[in-house]
Amino acid sequence: MTKREDMVFGIRAVIEAVEAGKEIDRVLLKRDFSGELAGELFAVLKDNGIRPQRVPVEKLNAITRKNHQGVIAYISPVNYQPIEEIIASVYDRGETPFIVVLDHITDVRNFGAIARTAECAGVHAVVIPSRGSVTVTADAVKTSAGALLTLPVCRPKSLEDAVKYMKSCGLQIVTASEKASTNYTKADMTLPTAIIMGAEDKGVSATLSAISDVAVSMPQFGKIASLNVSVATGILLYEVVRQRNAG
Repeated sequence: MTKREDMVFGIRAVIEAVEAGKEIDRVLLKRDFSGELAGELFAVLKDNGIRPQRVPVEKLNAITRKNHQGVIAYISPVNYQPIEEIIASVYDRGETPFIVVLDHITDVRNFGAIARTAECAGVHAVVIPSRGSVTVTADAVKTSAGALLTLPVCRPKSLEDAVKYMKSCGLQIVTASEKASTNYTKADMTLPTAIIMGAEDKGVSATLSAISDVAVSMPQFGKIASLNVSVATGILLYEVVRQRNAG
């Protein structure tokens, strides 16, 4: 369970947290939420692009026994950063961009493991979608061994637009796919690169695959269908490290 200090509850408290610019991870509302301040809360959430999740009141009661008034908001332990600022900063420092994009990864343990490896490999940022994905929670930070407190994380409203922006900035878009014919060692990772990793059950979405410049795969010789996404990500990230430090 998320620690109580990572959340606020009560209508007025949630409104004030959002208006104060707190990075809101998610908002839970009881299904029949209504009341005098309901309209004000809905307006504040809409103005800030926050889509609440409707849940049974029993779920809210299980999270806290205090008077939550039908609403609980979780506050992110980090501030998400704009991908535009990350790319500009990397180029300004004379470095070669190295970005990881996670296409609707939902397992917090995989997210934490990926972030830990990414930080060690020198990745400049991890990009996640604004909905339908893991987010930076206390559990994710713990699983990452604290890497998520130092590694920039971007959470754009449109993952597709973010990938298109990176491509317009000269980044090569690489997707991981079991069906790809190109061995991962054959892609030129010395170029400015964004690597897209998809969910284990669905892979990279067709929309993002269509934007990519190259799809790569890792050879597999066993009987199991696929590698764990965090392991596969680690292999690709350290191929980038190997190529960029060769010679």
